[in-house]
Order: sequence, then structure tokens, then C-alpha cells
Amino acid sequence: MPGKKILIADDDADILEILSLLLAERGYEIKTLTNGEEVFESINKFKPDLIVMDVMLGAMDGRLICKDVKENPPTNRLPVILISGTHDVTGLLHLPGSADDFIAKPFKINHLIEKIEKQLAA
Repeated sequence: MPGKKILIADDDADILEILSLLLAERGYEIKTLTNGEEVFESINKFKPDLIVMDVMLGAMDGRLICKDVKENPPTNRLPVILISGTHDVTGLLHLPGSADDFIAKPFKINHLIEKIEKQLAA
């Protein structure tokens, strides 16, 4: 899905750099954030087709940001993939306001790309 925009929010600069490079190589337009405070501002300005977000974003909880995205009419159809090395939210994916998918860290990049492409194709 080249040309699609992906917003990546993670407080780990190495993960942001790796994901940015690998996804940009595949033709995606990428915007990265290191905290959750700017997510809605970035959604409004960047207009992403997908958000990939860490559960732990510094002092903020990516699950709560995701809930806000999913409960806000202008953004509620925006797919969100949560990633985490400490929290497994797979069992919560069916609940209202939850993410569209989840990937545990460390993850294989091909697995993440498959999940991204699945969400963008939906």
C-alpha cells in the first residue's frame, strides 16, 4: 500500500528509527512521535491511514490514547495497532475503544508489516 501514511508513537528512539526506515523503504509516508501528548495534533495535521503505538508512552498510556481515538467520531475508524514489551492486550481487542490489533515486543518486522498491510487493506 505505498503512499499510505503511518503515524508511529513510541518512546524508544531506536524502534522509531528502525520502523521509519523499513516502512519508508516500502513506500509508506511516516511520522514519528516520542510521546502521547501530540497524537491528536498529529492526526489532525498528518492525516494518517494507520497508527502504530506503544502501550507505554512515557507518562501516558497508549491504551487510553487508543480509547480516545476510537471514541472520537472523526477518528474512530482509524486503525490502531498497539505494541508492547510489557503488556499483552490481545485479550482486550474485542472490547469497545480497543486497538484493532496488537504485537508483542520484540517482534519480527515481517510480522508487523503483515499486520500493517492487513489493517490498511480492511
